[in-house]
Amino acid sequence: MEIYINPNISSWSAIIERPTMDFTDVAEKVKPILEQVKAIGDKALRQFALQFDNVILDELKVTEAEKSSALDLVSEDLKAAIQQAKRNIELFHARQLQTPEIIEVIPGVTCWRKSVGIDKVGLYIPGGTAPLFSTLLMLGIPAKLAGCKEIVLCTPPQKDGSVHPAVLYAANLIGIELIIKVGGAQAIAAMAYGTESVPKVYKIFGPGNQYVTAAKQLVQLDGIAIDMPAGPSEVCVLADESCIPAFVAADLLSQAEHGADSQVLLVATNRSIVKNVEEELEKQMLMLPRMEYAAKSLQSSRAVVMQNMETAIQLVNAYAAEHLIISCENDEAIADKINNAGSIFLGNYSPESVGDYASGTNHTLPTNGYARMYSGVSVDSFVKKITVQKLTKEGLQNLAATVVEMAMAEGLQAHAEAVTIRFKLSNKA
Repeated sequence: MEIYINPNISSWSAIIERPTMDFTDVAEKVKPILEQVKAIGDKALRQFALQFDNVILDELKVTEAEKSSALDLVSEDLKAAIQQAKRNIELFHARQLQTPEIIEVIPGVTCWRKSVGIDKVGLYIPGGTAPLFSTLLMLGIPAKLAGCKEIVLCTPPQKDGSVHPAVLYAANLIGIELIIKVGGAQAIAAMAYGTESVPKVYKIFGPGNQYVTAAKQLVQLDGIAIDMPAGPSEVCVLADESCIPAFVAADLLSQAEHGADSQVLLVATNRSIVKNVEEELEKQMLMLPRMEYAAKSLQSSRAVVMQNMETAIQLVNAYAAEHLIISCENDEAIADKINNAGSIFLGNYSPESVGDYASGTNHTLPTNGYARMYSGVSVDSFVKKITVQKLTKEGLQNLAATVVEMAMAEGLQAHAEAVTIRFKLSNKA
């Protein structure tokens, strides 16, 4: 890790800068994939499955027999863990559902807002180096709670042409029926444009590699909504003397093992904290099966020693981490001063991994500094808000002069007439 000691504020932008991602070359490779899927549908998906996954697929949809057999391949312990995670995620997200509040703004004029689930949504669950069945819980559960009528799940096949059984078990537990064996940019294209097997959706959710990310950005230009801009996973740990270095190191490694492009940032209030954490990193990393990923990630990561907690908080807000762990004595008071973060973890016993799996909060979060203006996925991500108003004749009379005055001032006479005609005709009657 590169270490900075009390850096001047003028150097902060360089310290918190993420690795530069130029999607120009990636986009040029992705565009033909999107065009092929748009043009020939399922045929393209099968061709790309052979080209990229080395799998021949006769059937793109997961069959009922495959779903049933997968249930026996998941251990009882893992089933119990997934069930517990589902309960917690469901409980937390169910509280996000809102009952419309009817507001009478003036006598006879009532307004309210109702939430309506997006009719068709697509969920992308990567396979790659780790089958992210936990992400399926994080996306599928709020989609179901929101009342989305059609949920399409795309996930890449394994080498034998099957879908990882834990993914199928999670899908069954949530109640997602349509599962397509397709990964990469071609999966995003299929959900964006529709094929014989894959219905076209209105909004696409889910993480992925640079090709998936580029595909999501490109289909957005065609009017398909996406969850949020995405980049490599990241964690920031803010630590004072009350932290336990072994815990901090474990948190940094849990994020670093995602991949070589993952970023970790340690912000500490004295140099000894960084030294102790570094020692723990060296010891713990040797025990990791994914040590190579973690080591590469740490090479491009940073530790910053700040002169006091106030400036440390300022740096953390400037960084706007996807995950922020506050391993400090006054963790809740510090959290009140955090304006930019995807999700916050307080104290020595709140590792970031609990949010990834089972505490109940969502782990689909803004990366790459987008926490400055984006929220993580929630039930709100799967709904649209529709405003409603109802006026009585008295209500319209109470508001008429205001509307007419404003409409005429803007030179929109028809707007004014839409109000006055109601009184002209009713008076004649």
